[in-house]
Parts: sequence; structure tokens; C-alpha cells
Amino acid sequence: MKKRTLPRFARISLRLLIIAALLFGLVRWLSADEPVVYSTSVTAADLLDLASKEGELPYAQLMKGQEGENAAAEEKSIRLDPVNYEAASTDADLAKETESGRNMLSWSNESGWVEWTFTVREAGWYELHLDYKALLGSGSSVIRGAMIDGQYPFPESERIELERMWKDAKYPYEVNEIGMQVRPQQIELPEWTDKAASDYSASSRPLLYRLEPGQHTLRLTGERGAVAIRDIYFRTQQPIPAYAEYVKQQPAMKVQESWFKETEAEQFQRKSSLSIQTDRWSEPYISPDPKGRITYNVLGGNRWKQPGEWVEWSFEVPADGWYVIDLKNFQNYRSGFKAYRTIEIDGKVPFEELLHYGLAYHKEFEISAISDAEGRPYQFYLNKGTHTMRMTADSSTMQPILIALKDTLKQISDFDRHIRLITGNYSKSASDANLDASRTWDMNKYDPNAGKTLQSLIDRLKLIRDYINRVNEGSSDLSQAIASAVSMLEEMAADVNNVPNKVNDFSTIQANIGTWMSTLTQQPLMLDYFVVRTPDAKTGLKEPTALSRIPYSIADFARSFTMDYDLDGEKKDGALEIWVGRGRDYVDELRELVSQDFTPKTGIQVNINLMPNPNMLILGNAAGDVPDVALGLAEATPADYAMRDAVQDLSSYPGFADVMKRFIPGASRALTYNGGTYGLPEVQNFQLLFYRSDIFESLGLKAPDTWDDVFDILPTLQENGMTMNVPKADFATLFLENGASPYTPDGLKSSLFSDSGQKAFKQWTQLYTKFNLPIDIPAFFQHFRDGDIPIGISDFNTYVQLQVAAPEITGHWKVAPLPGIKQPDGQVARWSPQGLSTAMIMKKSDKKDAAWQFLKWWTSADVQSRYAGDMESYYGIEYRWNTANVEAMKSLSWPSEDLKAIREQARWAANLPNVPGYYFLAREMDFAWNKTVFDGVPASESLEEASLSLQREMDRRQRNFGIAGGNLHVPQITEPFNWEEAKP
Repeated sequence: MKKRTLPRFARISLRLLIIAALLFGLVRWLSADEPVVYSTSVTAADLLDLASKEGELPYAQLMKGQEGENAAAEEKSIRLDPVNYEAASTDADLAKETESGRNMLSWSNESGWVEWTFTVREAGWYELHLDYKALLGSGSSVIRGAMIDGQYPFPESERIELERMWKDAKYPYEVNEIGMQVRPQQIELPEWTDKAASDYSASSRPLLYRLEPGQHTLRLTGERGAVAIRDIYFRTQQPIPAYAEYVKQQPAMKVQESWFKETEAEQFQRKSSLSIQTDRWSEPYISPDPKGRITYNVLGGNRWKQPGEWVEWSFEVPADGWYVIDLKNFQNYRSGFKAYRTIEIDGKVPFEELLHYGLAYHKEFEISAISDAEGRPYQFYLNKGTHTMRMTADSSTMQPILIALKDTLKQISDFDRHIRLITGNYSKSASDANLDASRTWDMNKYDPNAGKTLQSLIDRLKLIRDYINRVNEGSSDLSQAIASAVSMLEEMAADVNNVPNKVNDFSTIQANIGTWMSTLTQQPLMLDYFVVRTPDAKTGLKEPTALSRIPYSIADFARSFTMDYDLDGEKKDGALEIWVGRGRDYVDELRELVSQDFTPKTGIQVNINLMPNPNMLILGNAAGDVPDVALGLAEATPADYAMRDAVQDLSSYPGFADVMKRFIPGASRALTYNGGTYGLPEVQNFQLLFYRSDIFESLGLKAPDTWDDVFDILPTLQENGMTMNVPKADFATLFLENGASPYTPDGLKSSLFSDSGQKAFKQWTQLYTKFNLPIDIPAFFQHFRDGDIPIGISDFNTYVQLQVAAPEITGHWKVAPLPGIKQPDGQVARWSPQGLSTAMIMKKSDKKDAAWQFLKWWTSADVQSRYAGDMESYYGIEYRWNTANVEAMKSLSWPSEDLKAIREQARWAANLPNVPGYYFLAREMDFAWNKTVFDGVPASESLEEASLSLQREMDRRQRNFGIAGGNLHVPQITEPFNWEEAKP
């Protein structure tokens, strides 16, 4: 019989794969990190001692040196009846209700405060417990602040999170027609929960409040979400034994019959956040094996990383006895850092070693027992039956590092500004380096302590680096960034006279360290499964290896020739065609949401396609091959297509008036043309005033409310070597605030040269001539971060940047509405455009009714809230979906003060209308600005020429479109938006 052999091509490919795998393993072995030498004597207390003791101390500083000393041997409690409160604000929506025979206080909004009085008999440290149920609303956790005797005892008490609980609607997951799993909907579990006020970025145990004997008040302040409360009590904290003591408290260990059981990570019972999601993974020994198909077989990773996020599973054991728990985990997200989880069994942490239990950094999935530092597995005594295990992301170990680094970077920033004040500002624009390389300095004359300051910063950074390396038991990206900063500072300290010529290195240091600081509180961890087993049981479960990947990869490669990997399967005939002008991540999430919600509700099949270039829509329209619905379009696109009769007027569809109440009228007027409305807003941009609160406090300044206030603070800023950012391209804000409009109400004439227009143009240009604001600031974010431009107008992108990439100034900056112009009635007008991304229905569609149903569904508050939450939870705040639906916008996790500023500015949205020739407006205004600011042409002369040029283009386009006289009915916005009129 002839022996079968692999084809020659397959044999060669297999050999190459084996060689590649061996080389890969060799390179990894040769490049293994050398052991890092670090001081083992540096403690968290040493780092906390570095931070400033002024102002309101963070919880970790307040409790420094008291760990484990606050637990009471005897439990004492103080109970408060939520229904019998002492006082409440008028804006708190409160009701006394009964459920299952128990009284409860229903607080059905997020405003106001409620206050109780209580008496303490014995002084001590107490946990604050709330028995609560989150009321229906957004998908975000409920947030309440907790004040004792009229003040917050520490910053962490300002935002106590009361989580909602969630689970997958179905498990096992459904599969579609081509065998791919479909991620299930998330359902909320409306359960009562007893929770102690906690913050896992500050402490692994509940927060403690110091109460002295006598009468006190507890005030809960509304921050976010609606909640019902049926019990409030203070309780002394109970000690958690060490592992050795825990073992002594349990029955003696005995020989048990060998047993183990594997529980899939995705088979959880509850979770605390929608952001915690299952994911798909393909490699040898993954469970379950996807075999080339989409299979949601792992949990977490970057979707389970924020402090306080927890997942809970249930499992059973066959008999009373001792058990070991193995975790198959992947921890390759932050080089050199451990990932920490606080582990609870049946609602309690069994022993103190499971507080912030660290899982070491490793580059592959590995199966490891929950064990001590020497690798000896911890054993748990469990009774026969069902048990729960909860794992909570915990970054409290990182808190001393974060506090010390933030304080050190603040000192570097202060020293940077101090040096710049000494050396002066030689730049012609904000983008130039602030130095004069040809000048020599005698720094001892100007600052005799410069060398000591630099050495102090060097010593602080070295101490922090040693602690980081000790905690992680090795080097990390952050410790290397600190080492680089130390080298720069040591070079400056070697010759302090050269510091003024190296002043930009301070910004580099802050940026480099800040980049890694932003990940300090993140604790990503991915789980495949966990195993509960008797101590001596052999599970036979395997980890992937380089050699095991070879046949696995070959099998996957072979499947690719036969399997259908189209997420939609076959395109559905007669389905609604939707083109989306966004990235693939956004499109994939929309496709998933449509399959889970829209199609089951309406029965309308949908095909969704990526539109990488908006020109595809233009070409498709010319060729007659267009979608039914287009999403992700520029703000002007619906009006552009309306001028060419290529897009459908939505105003005639049923329910149109109610749909438009979802949006701010001043923003959506950009989507109107000649009496019709041709698009709906999807996401919005906004402009806000950003300011460094720490710098303003040091200078004795307040955030300006009007432009007159701006002109008052500019001399103080400029005297201190600082300035303000006002984007020169934004002429519309000052025009609108002054009551000027670029067009007449009929949309046919330019009105730039009106009296109000001339006033606005003069004010706009004088910002850069009379008040000497910088003309070109290509990176306002960096200047704001450094502190030399501590105030400026910018947009949503800057807000996200500051949230993500500038952790060192967290808490030191704020946002406010734009400066406005005070009106005769005392109101401050803050009119400003608010950029939009839009959706529209194509004129050539033969499914317009179905398309309208889709747009109504897509722009609804519930769908926008869910989509926004999913995008942010999957990919981080960088993907925040800043929805234009005013009701859904509130569901995003905005800090309460920021949301107030955003909502106030959003009231004044007034986007410019799009009329024939509108595109000439920005160009002509830019030309006019250049002539006045650079060439010294009088403002009135420049503006008059711009107005005439704009009018010529408008006339030309009106002739092209056959518009003779008539009226284009430009909507006029005269009153700011009323939030109470918004409808979901």
C-alpha cells in the first residue's frame, strides 16, 4: 500500500513554521530582561510623605500608618432610618414608599441632597453602609457624595459609587446562520444590595469615617442616577485574619478524593458594569476552542480594568473540605506591572492576602493557582454545595505612586514656570521654543536654590522608582520613564547655568511620565476559566506553547479556504442598505446592536457597509448605486445634497416633530434648507473654556464669565509669562454673541457688513492686535498641560485628551461655558456653533419608510445611551460617543461639574445655516482677518471686501440652482435651549 505524504508545498511550509517558532523562542530567551536591583526598604508611607500636606488630603494620606489598626474586635453599629430624614433640598425628588413590607426612600433624580442626624456613643472609625437599589435609568452606576457634619472628610467621599448589576441575557450564547456566536444583550438585575462606601483606587477595604462621641449629620448629595434606599448604617470595621490564622480557624486538613471542576469565565452570574465584556480568542487549549468561528470564550482584558469593577461567579463543590483555585489568565497589558484583584468567597475576603492580590505580568495565557509569594497555593475550606467567587479590580497599591508622582510633577511644573519667568519669553509665537540659546546665565544670581531644587526632584523620582520596582518585583515602562527623567535632571544639576537653555526638557519629562501615569489605576486582566480542585488533583489542563501553535495555525489556515467569515453572512436581498462613514470599530458595534435590537423589534433586515471615503456617496449617487441611509456625514452634507435634490426631506414623515425634540434646535438648523430638514444629528462637538484651577488660584484669578472679564485677567497672565488660547479661525462665536449673522433671514444676501457684524469683526481682530493673544498654537493641549497657557477655548477632543493623557494635572483643571456678552436684561449670551456628525436618507432609496424607522430607532435616547456605553466600555474614553441626543448625553459618565458647564454651553448652540455659496464664508473671513492683523488694513475695509466677495459667490450659486428671489427660510434662533423641553 502506497504511503500517503503531505504535498511538497505543505512540507516546506511546515518546516518554515517550525524554524520560525524555534527562532522566536530563541530570541525571547536571549532578550529576557536582566534582574533589576532595587531598594526593598522603600515603603508606601515613604512615598506618601513626599506629597504636600496642604489642603484636603486624599484617603491614602489620611490613613497613612494606620492600616490594620482601625478594625474593632467587637462590632458596633449606628442605624439611620432613610425615610425619617432631617432635611432635604427642594430639588431632590423624594418619596416615601414601601416594598415587600419594608419602608424605603425613593430618590428618583440626581439633584439635591438629603440629610440625617445621628448620635455616636463611642469614638472610632466606621464604615458607611447603604442598602440600596438603583432605579431604572441610564446604564451608569449611581453616584452619591457623603458629607459628615457639612464637609467631605476626604476627596474620595465626594463620589461614592453604587453599582448597577448586570448579566448576559443568554448563556450559552446564540449562534447565527453561519455558526458565529452573537454577543447577547445585557440585562440589569434590579436587586437590593448592601454595600459599604468604597474606592478601590484608594483602599482594598471600605472607606472609614472618623466619628467622635456626640451628635453628627450625614448628608448624601446627588451626583448621578436615581436610587432607592431602605437602610443606612455605620459599622466598625472587622479584622480579616492572615492566612495562617485563617487555616487555624478551620477544620483540620484531611485526605480528600481527587476532584476538580472547570468554570468558564464568560459564565458569570453578575457583574458591576456594562463595560466588562466577553471577547473572542483563538489559540491552542483555549476553552472553548472557536475552531475558526467567532466564539466569545474569554472575559475582560481591557474591558475589565477600572478600580471597583467586579465579576461574580458561582460554583459547586461535592463535599466539605479544602480546595485550591486555579486561574487561567492573560496579563500582558502593562509591561512589568502586576494586575490586582481583591478576591471574595461567599461575600467575604477569607484572609488578608487576598486583598489586592497581584497577578504577575506574563506574555501568554498561563494557569496559576491563587498562591503566596513562594508559589504555595492557598487552600480554601468550603462546605458542600454552591459558593460564589467575586474578583474586584483593585489599584490601591498604586495610589501612593500616583499621589507622589502627581505632587512631584507639580513641583517640576512650578519650577518650569519659575525658570521661564526668570528667562523671559523670546518666542514670536506659542509654537516656538521659549529660549535664547546664544545667551549665558548666572543662575546663582537669579535663583541660588536652583541646584537644590533640582537635586530634590532627582531624589524624589529615585525614591518613587525604587518603590515601583519593589512592588512589581522588576522593571516597568514607568520606572524606565522615571529613570530617563532623572538623567535629564542630573544633566541640568551638573551645570545649573545651562538650565534656561534646557527648559523644554521639563515639558518632555512631564509628558513622558504622564503617559504612563495614565495607566496606573488601570488593572486589565483576561480570564479564560478558573478551576476549583482538591489540593492534589491533576487537571491535565494545558497552556499554549510555541510548538502547539504550529498545527493550530495550520488548521486555522486550512479553514479559511472553506469557511464564511462575513459577519453578516450572505447579504440579505431586499434589506435596508446603510453606509457608515466611520471606523470599523464603530461599524462593528452598530452591526451588533442592529442584530440584537432593531431587526428583532421591526423585522427589517439590514445590511451595513463601511464607507471609508465620503466621495463614494457622490460617485454612487451619480451612478444610481446609493444606500438607503448614510451615517457619519459632515454637518454640511445634507444641505449640500438637498440643493441638488439628492436627499429626502424628513419633515413630512410621521413623528418628525417629536424626533426633533431630541436635539438642540440651534445645532440642527444646519441640517435645514429651503424649509425642509434633510438630516438628523448623531454626535456633536462643543467648545468650552478650559482653565488651570491651580494656577488661577495661585494668581488670585477667577474663570471669566464675559469677554470683559477676559480683558481684565489678560494683564495678570501676561505679567507672569502666560497667555490665553482663542482659536483664530473661530469668528462665528463672537459674531453670534454680538447678534450678528453672516446671512439675511431669507438666506440670499450677505449681512457680514451690518453694524453688529462690524463690531464683532473688530473685537475678533483686536484679540490678536490690541490684546496680543498668540496667533498660532498648534498644540494647546501641551501648553495647557505645561501651564504656560493656563486658559483657552477648545473643543471636545481636548477634553478627552486631558482626561486620558494628562493624569498629572487631574483635579487641577476645570471647564466653564464660553465667555459671553452681557445683555441688557443681565443674561450672558454665549452663542456658538456646535459641530455635528449627521445621518440622512437618500432620495433614490426605494425603502424610505423603513429608513425612517431606522433613523427614529438610531437617534432614540435608549439606543444612543447603549451605543455610547458600549463604545466607551469596549475601547475607553477615547471612543466616547458624544451623542447629540440631549437625553442620552446625560447617561455618559461626565463629572457633575463638567456636565453642568457642557449643558449650559449647549443651550447656546447656534450652528451657521448652509445656503448656496456658504463655503466661501470661512475663506473670506480668513482673508479679511489676515489683511487687518498682518497688513494693518482697517477692520471695516477688510470686512466690506469680504462681504462683497461672499455675495458674488452666493449670487453665482443661486443662478446655478435656479433660485430667483424667493426665500430660503433660514431658521432664526433667538432664545437659548430649554432642557426641560427635551424629549427622549
